[in-house]
Amino acid sequence: MAASELYTKCARVWIPDVEEVWKSAELTKDYKNGDASLQLLLEDGTNLEHKLDPKTNNLPYLRNPDILVGENDLTALSYLHEPAVLHNLKVRFIDSKLIYTYCGIVLVAINPYETLPIYGTDIINAYSGQNMGDMDPHIFAVAEEAYKQMARDERNQSIIVSGESGAGKTVSAKYAMRYFATVSGSASEANIEDKVLASNPIMEAIGNAKTTRNDNSSRFGKYIEIGFDTRFRIIGANMRTYLLEKSRVVFQADEERNYHIFYQLCASSHLPEFKNLKLSSANDFLYTRQGRSPVICGVDDTKELCSTRNAFSLLGINESYQKGLFQVLAAILHLGNVEIKDRDSDSSIIPPNNRHLTAFCELVGVSYQDMAQWLCHRKLKTATETYIKTLPRLQATNARDALSKHIYAKLFNWIVEHVNKALMTNIKQHSFIGVLDIYGFETFEINSFEQFCINYANEKLQQQFNMHVFKLEQEEYMKEQIPWTLIDFYDNQPCINLIEAKMGILDLLDEECRMPKGSDDSWAQKLYNTHLKTCSLFEKPRMSNRAFIIQHFADKVEYQCGGFLEKNKDTVNEDQISVLKASKFDLLVELFQDEAKATSPAGQVPGTGGRTRLSIKPDKSRDTSRKEHKKTVGCQFRNSLQMLMDTLNATTPHYVRCIKPNDFKLAFSFDPKRAVQQLRACGVLETIRISAAGFPSRWTYQEFFSRYRVLMKQKDVLHDKKLTCRNVLEKLVQDQDKYQFGKTKIFFRAGQVAYLEKLRADKLRVACIRIQKTIRCWLARKKYLRKRNAAITIQRFTRGYQARCLAKFLRRSQAATIIQKYQRMYVERKRYRQKQAAALAMQTILRGYMARQKYQALLREHKAVIIQKHIRGWLARCWYKRCLVSLVYLQCCFRRMKARRALKKLKIEARSVEHFKKLNKGMENKIMQLQRKIDEQVKDNKVVSERLAGLETSYTAESERMRGELNRLRGVEEDAKNKGNQVNSLLEELEKLRKELRVTQQEKKTIEDWAQTYRDEMEKMVSELKDQNGSLKKDKEDLNRMIQEQSQQMTEKMARMIAEETQQLETDLNEERSRYQNLLSEHLRLEEKHDDLKEAMSSNVSKPGHRRTDSTHSSNESEYTYNSEYAELEEGSRAAEDVTRGMDTPLTLKLQKRLTELEQEKQSLRNELENKEEQFQRARARDDVEFKKARGAELEYESLKRQELESENKKLKHNLAEMRQSLLGNAAAGAGAPGSPAYKVLLDQLNSSCEELDVRKEEVLILRSQLVSQKEAMQHKETMTDTPSFVDVSKLKDADEIKQAYIGLKDTNRLLEHQLQTQRRTNDSEVEALRGELQNVKEENNRQQQLLAQNLQLPPEARIEASLQHEITRLTNENLELLADDPTASREARVIILRRMVDLMEQLEKQDRTIRKLKKQLKVYSKRIGEMGAGQTEGQTSPGQMVDEPIHPVNIPRREKDFQGMLEYKKEDELKLVKNLILELKPRGVAVNLIPGLPAYILFMCLRHADYLNDDQKVRTLLTSSINSIKKILKKRGDDFETVSFWLSNTCRFLHCLKQYSGDPAFMKHNSSKQNEHSLSNFDLAEYRQVISDLAIQIYQQLIKCMENILHPMIVSGMLEHETIQGVSGVKPTGLRKRTSSIADEGTDTLDSILRQLSAFHSTMCQHGTDPELIKQVVKQQFYIIGAVTLNNLLLRKDMCSWSKGMQIRYNVSQLEEWLRDKGLMTCGAKETLEPLIQAAQLLQVKKKTDEDAEAICSMCLALTTAQIVKVLNLYTPVNEFEERVSVAFIRTIQTRLRDRCETPQLLMDTKMIYPVTFPFNPSSLALETIQIPTSLNLAFLTRV
Repeated sequence: MAASELYTKCARVWIPDVEEVWKSAELTKDYKNGDASLQLLLEDGTNLEHKLDPKTNNLPYLRNPDILVGENDLTALSYLHEPAVLHNLKVRFIDSKLIYTYCGIVLVAINPYETLPIYGTDIINAYSGQNMGDMDPHIFAVAEEAYKQMARDERNQSIIVSGESGAGKTVSAKYAMRYFATVSGSASEANIEDKVLASNPIMEAIGNAKTTRNDNSSRFGKYIEIGFDTRFRIIGANMRTYLLEKSRVVFQADEERNYHIFYQLCASSHLPEFKNLKLSSANDFLYTRQGRSPVICGVDDTKELCSTRNAFSLLGINESYQKGLFQVLAAILHLGNVEIKDRDSDSSIIPPNNRHLTAFCELVGVSYQDMAQWLCHRKLKTATETYIKTLPRLQATNARDALSKHIYAKLFNWIVEHVNKALMTNIKQHSFIGVLDIYGFETFEINSFEQFCINYANEKLQQQFNMHVFKLEQEEYMKEQIPWTLIDFYDNQPCINLIEAKMGILDLLDEECRMPKGSDDSWAQKLYNTHLKTCSLFEKPRMSNRAFIIQHFADKVEYQCGGFLEKNKDTVNEDQISVLKASKFDLLVELFQDEAKATSPAGQVPGTGGRTRLSIKPDKSRDTSRKEHKKTVGCQFRNSLQMLMDTLNATTPHYVRCIKPNDFKLAFSFDPKRAVQQLRACGVLETIRISAAGFPSRWTYQEFFSRYRVLMKQKDVLHDKKLTCRNVLEKLVQDQDKYQFGKTKIFFRAGQVAYLEKLRADKLRVACIRIQKTIRCWLARKKYLRKRNAAITIQRFTRGYQARCLAKFLRRSQAATIIQKYQRMYVERKRYRQKQAAALAMQTILRGYMARQKYQALLREHKAVIIQKHIRGWLARCWYKRCLVSLVYLQCCFRRMKARRALKKLKIEARSVEHFKKLNKGMENKIMQLQRKIDEQVKDNKVVSERLAGLETSYTAESERMRGELNRLRGVEEDAKNKGNQVNSLLEELEKLRKELRVTQQEKKTIEDWAQTYRDEMEKMVSELKDQNGSLKKDKEDLNRMIQEQSQQMTEKMARMIAEETQQLETDLNEERSRYQNLLSEHLRLEEKHDDLKEAMSSNVSKPGHRRTDSTHSSNESEYTYNSEYAELEEGSRAAEDVTRGMDTPLTLKLQKRLTELEQEKQSLRNELENKEEQFQRARARDDVEFKKARGAELEYESLKRQELESENKKLKHNLAEMRQSLLGNAAAGAGAPGSPAYKVLLDQLNSSCEELDVRKEEVLILRSQLVSQKEAMQHKETMTDTPSFVDVSKLKDADEIKQAYIGLKDTNRLLEHQLQTQRRTNDSEVEALRGELQNVKEENNRQQQLLAQNLQLPPEARIEASLQHEITRLTNENLELLADDPTASREARVIILRRMVDLMEQLEKQDRTIRKLKKQLKVYSKRIGEMGAGQTEGQTSPGQMVDEPIHPVNIPRREKDFQGMLEYKKEDELKLVKNLILELKPRGVAVNLIPGLPAYILFMCLRHADYLNDDQKVRTLLTSSINSIKKILKKRGDDFETVSFWLSNTCRFLHCLKQYSGDPAFMKHNSSKQNEHSLSNFDLAEYRQVISDLAIQIYQQLIKCMENILHPMIVSGMLEHETIQGVSGVKPTGLRKRTSSIADEGTDTLDSILRQLSAFHSTMCQHGTDPELIKQVVKQQFYIIGAVTLNNLLLRKDMCSWSKGMQIRYNVSQLEEWLRDKGLMTCGAKETLEPLIQAAQLLQVKKKTDEDAEAICSMCLALTTAQIVKVLNLYTPVNEFEERVSVAFIRTIQTRLRDRCETPQLLMDTKMIYPVTFPFNPSSLALETIQIPTSLNLAFLTRV
């Protein structure tokens, strides 16, 4: 296309710039052919006229579209030139913080001078197995590509890492080796990968140093071959080194250091083990202080030395050798401090007793005199004689330094050799990957021999690189059948010939070194004479005759000839070497011996394996010291370089070019000048030039069609997309040379893609304008309609408002009139009422005054009348009382006188009677008569006396009354007198009171005034107090509110703290579970390795008597089984001793130690987990103790009752057995008797009764065993609770606890002994009682027979009553006998007999019901038999025939004899059981139609039978063989999801059965009564439950890994690459590293594939009967894997971070949520695991410009870390030009806002993380006795019990 089409207005170009190398500008005017200049506008707004070169008329470079800026591959740019490459690297490095970029086959790595979190194990796992173009550029991607090509093509690989000092070559090589060590692992347990990595710190210590450009600069080149076996696992490594910078040992420039090892030794000189080295600070030694920078910021040399020593130890270099190495290094430092002084002008001398020379000699074990002699002298040999020559001080100093360099070089080679020996292995090498870490092109102000060799090596590498790039281009064109045209590229073979050809620079240098008097000047003259006129690449500086210039591929370099010969010869005084060879120090002697005789530092000679290398090692064996120094350094370097090139040419190379962004080691600072220099030097621009010369842009037909579909018309689109692309491209691009159609791709020349992008953008812009026009029209019309509607609405509301205002005015006018009327009426009425009230008030007052006056007059008159009335009455009462008293007194006096006279008369009569009695004593009759008369008289007298007494009483009362009246009258009189006196006194008092009243009134007035004043003051004070009170109340309310708020806050805080603490405890518990389960997985991995080792050992042994243990033996078995199996394991290990001798003994010990540590850690974690669970259940355990105590008495009563029932059953059984025998005897004796059929019926009934009793007895026994086991368990738990010292004696630590345990054991033994004695006495008494009862039964046998004979004649109802009556009679007789024997015991016996009678009645009733039931069945069967026409009648059947022909239905199975849910098997059938049920059971075959969990039920039913038999050996072997068989089948078919899911379900079901039927009340809540009867009775399998739980965890982890292996290849394609919503995202131009297309091909996995696979997983688990809670955990883990893998790939793929891809991801996530909703799994937590992915998708779609957007992003992306958010923002790439990039300022804002987040700086999610699994108890409602075993299982040898 014409330039005028591209160089139009607004086109952007690059123009040269002095500071920035290239500057961007924009055309302000279209360019026309013939214009001499361009009108440009710079980015800073400056106008510029750019003059074009009139000779070439070359236009400036065009800029790429913004959509292509920041591409992963530079070859994806439309315009491939230097400014485009530089700008792309700068944008990625500065804006996106991306240090890696592809440039075709080259990976460009820019040193960030900052530690980045992109090299962790998670990043390695993310790149493992990925295609190189699918992920963002990374050193791991190059390493993965090399590893994949090695495995795929069976071809050795090389990774060539180059760059100048400080560019990061060593770090890149180190990360590549770390990737291989992590991904491949090792073929043995010798930790080869760790040794390979351990070689890095050693080589850095002895070969790296600080320079002005780099703090850890490698001063040598190295090529490391990492060997792999046939399974592509690391088996060893080998290292080759090139051109060690020996001059650094003796000299360092300013701000530089010597090799790190010297400073590490000086920093550790204070350690005891280094005292004998006599070292001190680094500033005290010449060789370490010349650079005046002994310390590197941020580096601790003491710690670095520890790392170096650890690396030595790991590589097998023992302590003695390390000590020797450090002695040699310290000796070099002391040798540098040896001071040599001038003796004269031609000789020098070392002062005697030089302490540094003494220290040197002591450290290396040589003579002081000899070393002092040969440091200052030299031996010269001629053909005839030898003489000694003194050396001047300068030559002696140079000789000393040469010796130091030589010793260090020998030591360096020795360490490299022994590192290689440590990395060697006896396993045959299949292939290798070489990592070349070599110096890049160097040019300084003064360039010497070292720079010449380095640039020579880079010339060779650049030639190899150019040829490889050219070869790849040619292969690509031929593969696509593109016409091949020769591409002109720079060939540096002339420069290489100038250096290495015959008569080249190196040849002339070696020739000059062989000359006796050769010098640098003469060599320079030879160079001028030979090459100055013949080679254009060789030049001579104008101002110097001791230098030359070579035009290298990167730049011109001027070399100073000074020192070339000396460095090329590398001469050392042979006499000094001889002194060192005579040393007593073994290591020093070994350094100067032939390397073939050197001993291994580990004390062993390494085995020679079949290592096959394509490289050829140099022959290091030399015969003599003279020959040792014969080859020059240049020759050696040329030969080793040639071998390196041969090795690289025999491998597939991969290139890493390291770039140093600035010279000041500033983090993420980019200097364009320095970057361009290195890009030119490392060949990146040459790669660009070669690519641009051909067809750099390449598109597949599908990608081209998807990208440029917008440029096609509907009629252009054909069914054949290839033909469609041809037709469209021919229309769009007229020049046929600008593109070529390949077999699968379209090839474009440089700039064509940009032109197509321009057409596409123009088309889209036109479409956008049309869309905008239509939308703007729609918006304008919508706005107009909205305004019109608004105007109409406003008018309507305005008119309505006006009408409402008018109506309101009219209403107000009317209301005002009404208000005025009522107001006037109110005023008049008020005035009238005031006047009326005033008149009424005046009348009221006047009338009241008059009434009060009248009332006062009436009141005074009334009171006077009352006073008169009372005074007159009082006077009358007083006179009456006086008269009455006088009369009474007179009466009293008269009556007293009469009474005295009567008394006197009576006394006289009495004396006369007594006298008469004395005189007439003998007249009894008369006395009797007199007595009667006297009695009569007495009666009369009594009546008279009573009458008299009544009179006297009435008289006394009357006289008292009169006397009282008299007194009253007297008192009234006195009162009247007193009242008169009082009236006078009252009048006086009244006058006095009036005076006082007046005084009081005055005082009252004064007081009222004072009170008023006081009241005012008080009111004021009260108001103030009220105000204060109000303020106090307000303060109080505020305080109360504050207190309430604080209390509420405290409550919320406490609740939050409790919630956080609970969450923390849950997190800790989950972490503990996770650690425990990770240890289980590690334990399983070690078990598998252990089994593999045993198999390998067994396969390598050919001895006939060899024995080995079972391959399925596991540590779980050894941990929980018994001593017999442990003995077998020991025997197996003893038998394998002979095998292990041939293997690595330290390795075996290390493995065993590791296994022991893992088992101990596993046991400790298990104990911690149990402790946490015990803490969680301890509260419930305390409540259970009280319930168990209360339950104890009931259990004892129940046990006594059941014992009585058992004894009764035994007795009845015995009696009935004897009765049956006697009846059978009688029946046999009289078979023809007429009663014989009745006897037969009776015997049948008795047999059925006996069977009924047997069944009842078995039920009683089972119930009793359950109760006893529960009671023992309760007692055991109570003992555990009450005496925790008895829980586990093995956990007791001190003597006190052991003593307590011993005391508790003694108490337990004593209690058991007492119980045993009690039980023995009880048994003896029961035996005696039974003997007595037996005798009684024998005596009563005849009576029972007679009774039975009588009962048979009675009807059935009468039989029962007669039997009951007879039994009662018998019991009564026994009671009477007991009463006669022992009255005291008879009461107890009576109670027992009553109980027995009650039980007997119940049993008889049950038997009666059973007999009725049997009779009904008998009738039914009799009818059936009659209907069938058997031809037999009941009357013709004899008793004997009834016995022979069982026609009665008595023996038909009854419900009482159902199966007990147990399976019986023989011991020899155990292997067959395991084989048929576990090893040969296929989930896809027989198991599909089984009851879910049937194998688990069968195993548990077999286990129940072994428990029922109390056979511990059988229980143990069954469990052990089952566990090992499950492990074996999982090891064999562990990759089959159905198998793993099937056995996970069955293992969990078996675990639930062990819990459900364990007898533990906590697991028996949901059991039925029948299931409780099936509980285990003899063994506590809690420990085996833990083993099976561990097995379930291992199976779960294997299930997760199996699902991950199936899902992982689908996730990236289905979630990211596939376009679920077609047409949303477009395809961007790609480079040489093609990424995976997002277009769905036939074999591409889509989201539907993932959903189908998830549904298959779910249906399989449901079909296998997996617990729902476990399914939820599995689904949660699946979704976590999907989210983590998708997010990790999103974070590592720049092409996926776009707005359209965010929409695709959100749609895919919604489909996953819909799947969860359909399956009813929304509550399983799976959706939450996708939250980071959802937020990342939202982050791609939200607006990213303002501070508000930043705040929204920070509040939205809570599940993403800061590193992830910043990474997504940095990677955000617009797919179309209409999208905008995220600015750097916005990213900085986000980082500032997220600075306070406390989180780990992790970038990627851990895809290997597995959530800790739990197995919630899920009891089964399936009854064991109902389970039927299918015949397809081949388990016919099992018998249901």
